[in-house]
Amino acid sequence: MSEPLPWYKHFWPWFIVVLLLGVIIKSLVALNIAIDNADSLVSDDYYKEGKAINMDLRKIKQAKNLGMQFLVKVEEHQLIITQHGGPQYKAALQVSFIHPTLEDKDFNVNATADGTGAYRIALSNAITGPWNVRLEGFDNSWRIQQRVVINDDVEYWLN
Repeated sequence: MSEPLPWYKHFWPWFIVVLLLGVIIKSLVALNIAIDNADSLVSDDYYKEGKAINMDLRKIKQAKNLGMQFLVKVEEHQLIITQHGGPQYKAALQVSFIHPTLEDKDFNVNATADGTGAYRIALSNAITGPWNVRLEGFDNSWRIQQRVVINDDVEYWLN
């Protein structure tokens, strides 16, 4: 009678070990991807943000009561914002472009009016696609906020 082979010389134990190692490696890769791409949309302090939303609603109502209306023209590497309604506003504007999903694309600018009353903002890159646009008076007394889908050389009314 022949001596039985030791376990490590059989095919099936190695087959099972390789399968288990493959699953472990794939799990570690998936964990690494999940950690690197953490969701930035979840708020840590949702209660304070909820209270801030109520303040924002008052500012939006104030802008509607004043009849504030702005025209935003998007050129290749420039935004031109002009006022067409409400009391003439000459102070600086706080302009925010907020991307719906990619936080690193968001940008805020304090814009001042030129001699013609237009607010011109130079852009480093052309912007296209969906954006939440927010215009706010420098004194924080009113706010206009609207979602637009931006294409080059198109005008958008914010009111």
